[in-house]
Amino acid sequence: MCGIVGVVSTAPVNQLIYDALLLLQHRGQDAAGIVTQQERKFFMHKAKGMVKDVFRTRNMRALPGDVGLGQVRYPTAGNASSEEEAQPFYVNAPFGIVMVHNGNLTNAKQLRRELADTDHRHTNTESDSEVLLNVLAHEIGRASSGAPLKSEDIFNAVRAVHKRIKGSYAVIALIAGYGLLAFRDPYGIRPLCMGRGADGTVMLASESVALEGTTHSFDRDIAPGEAVFIHNDGQIESQQCADETHLNPCVFEFVYLARPDSTMDGISVYQARLNMGETLAKRVVSIVPPNEIDAVIPIPESSRPSAMQLAQLLGKPYREGFVKNRYVGRTFIMPGQGARKKSVRQKLNAISSEFKGRNVLLVDDSIVRGTTSKEIVQMARDAGANKVYLASAAPPVRHPNVYGIDMPTRSELVAHGRTVEEIRQVIGCDALIYQDVDAMKQAVGKINAKVEGFEASCFDGIYITGDISDEEVTALNEGRNRGSEEESEDTSRLSLPNAQEN
Repeated sequence: MCGIVGVVSTAPVNQLIYDALLLLQHRGQDAAGIVTQQERKFFMHKAKGMVKDVFRTRNMRALPGDVGLGQVRYPTAGNASSEEEAQPFYVNAPFGIVMVHNGNLTNAKQLRRELADTDHRHTNTESDSEVLLNVLAHEIGRASSGAPLKSEDIFNAVRAVHKRIKGSYAVIALIAGYGLLAFRDPYGIRPLCMGRGADGTVMLASESVALEGTTHSFDRDIAPGEAVFIHNDGQIESQQCADETHLNPCVFEFVYLARPDSTMDGISVYQARLNMGETLAKRVVSIVPPNEIDAVIPIPESSRPSAMQLAQLLGKPYREGFVKNRYVGRTFIMPGQGARKKSVRQKLNAISSEFKGRNVLLVDDSIVRGTTSKEIVQMARDAGANKVYLASAAPPVRHPNVYGIDMPTRSELVAHGRTVEEIRQVIGCDALIYQDVDAMKQAVGKINAKVEGFEASCFDGIYITGDISDEEVTALNEGRNRGSEEESEDTSRLSLPNAQEN
């Protein structure tokens, strides 16, 4: 999962892109990059690290121009330790193209062979984003046939790209001397929206918070399969470029990934989490009598809206029982089990007075590996809780994700192959309550009736693109390279920063 942004303006865009990337930092903390264009020349800086660390004053001064794009990266394919795989990616022909991508191609291996054997294009990394860029560049070259580029050539190229690539993708590409191209996969799995500034600036971004936080008004979401081309003078053209489209956004965006102050595909992330708390309350009542619960306590941060709504419906006190230390490194890069456990304790500290002598209901947004949940339950017990119940605003995560979330393999998922009771025993809580899959989809989907359904494969095992077999899921997971032994020993719910740690 990544965060991407693109800007066409009449003023320098380097600071604007930087500010937008800060607002999208929750979508990736491994690498960041910005490219700008002045006249027909690209200026790029990218490196591993967070935005504030990658870009210094000298780097910003070296990014002139009034058109540009940027990305914050969390790798789901390729080599996480390789600085070469930080985005944007660049190819010099045709015309000169730089690109940022959020998502994951499920047929990247096949495409890489086609690029080498048929298209005669070279890729130098293991990144599927470089593959996508070369496919796009090849199709733009074919569509333009060596002549000056026209808008219709660009849309025809995107049509050809849709036919060749599979998986999830939200893409922003800058074509030297022409303008900014953006398009989204035919299922709308990964998000992309567009907004405008008072000075005529046009911005594209993964989440609406990047627009609003930089004083741009939200215009609309890019539709599934749609391509939008923004000329250097700000003129906008758009066309539907996919033969068949469905609006099936990734439900995990609303569960955990996106910021609560974003609206995606007409759905308020905050309202979605409130709704999930409402449906979760019904599940809690059916398993744990409310009179056995003394307080409802969220596990920071994304679970707070669900926990607040749940507490209100149960008529129980909502309490903050854990304080988060924002200055401790992420647990998943800590080597060794002992170091990881220590890091969880350093990152979260229990307020003993909220636990001592009480039966507490802890609420989390999701449970993936279960290791962190187990540690947090023990922390509650150590703080003096009589009983510790645990509720997840999301259903059991039983399947890997292949569309751009760095979900663990099946063997690493605590819910895979286990009943809820067996999971409860692993985690060590007195009762474990999960959200129902259909209830979750209904809770989120009722906010916007135009959403046809959700990509929810990690919960229901249904891969909506229809081209993923069990063997391919296994191969895609085996091919993922996080870059180091330490990184592969992830014990957090996901190898991602929390959506509110921005």
